[in-house]
Amino acid sequence: MPSKTESGHAINVATFNDLISFVNGYGSAYNPSNEALALPQLQALAASAGTLLDAVYTAQAPYNAAVAAREVAFAPLSKLVTRVMSFLKASGVTPEVYDSVLTVARKIKGARASAKPKTVPANGGEEPAVEVRTVSSSQMSYDSREENFGRFIQLLAAIPQYAPNEEELQVATLTAQGEDLKAKNAAVINASVPLSNARIARDEVLYTPVSGLCDIALTVKSYVMAVFGASSPQYKQIGKLRFTKQKI
Repeated sequence: MPSKTESGHAINVATFNDLISFVNGYGSAYNPSNEALALPQLQALAASAGTLLDAVYTAQAPYNAAVAAREVAFAPLSKLVTRVMSFLKASGVTPEVYDSVLTVARKIKGARASAKPKTVPANGGEEPAVEVRTVSSSQMSYDSREENFGRFIQLLAAIPQYAPNEEELQVATLTAQGEDLKAKNAAVINASVPLSNARIARDEVLYTPVSGLCDIALTVKSYVMAVFGASSPQYKQIGKLRFTKQKI
């Protein structure tokens, strides 16, 4: 389902087509000297805007699919890291080795190494403030998690004691999963490029000052007011049409 922002562009185009329909009904009385307001130019602008809207929707579908696939791939990562760390602790490594891996594991899971001080008054402020533990969302972007998971695997591969019999915990399996995460993340990035370009092209046609669809529509309304008058039935037809402009 399109977002409210995306649907707003479609509403502008649909409203512009309504404007054209009214203008077409004025017949020869609608005869602007400004070539950009002529009916053929308005129709061409509407057709171009409609094509560019469709291009955005076309590019949106693979992007949405890539985002969904990435979310599914990354979803079990934190629980998997917890299982790996449990095995590592049971493998007999030294506390120093365990802690070195734990540092990276925390980054993947978004947990702080220590509590972030946050004071909260106790008993209405009559007793000393207490600290509250918080969880950080730092380094929780997909890029960061993918990179830290790669570091995590490298550390595990260098530890002789890390030799699980469970296939899903083995370095080879983790490595394959890491490559899948990298591929899923890259797919989102790749799909975002044509979507971004399609949006840029659409926005230029709709919102470029003076020559964009929204400004042309407002100029048409001004022309109709000049020709028929502000209280005329013709202007009342189009005066209620609303166009939402956006910055580009």
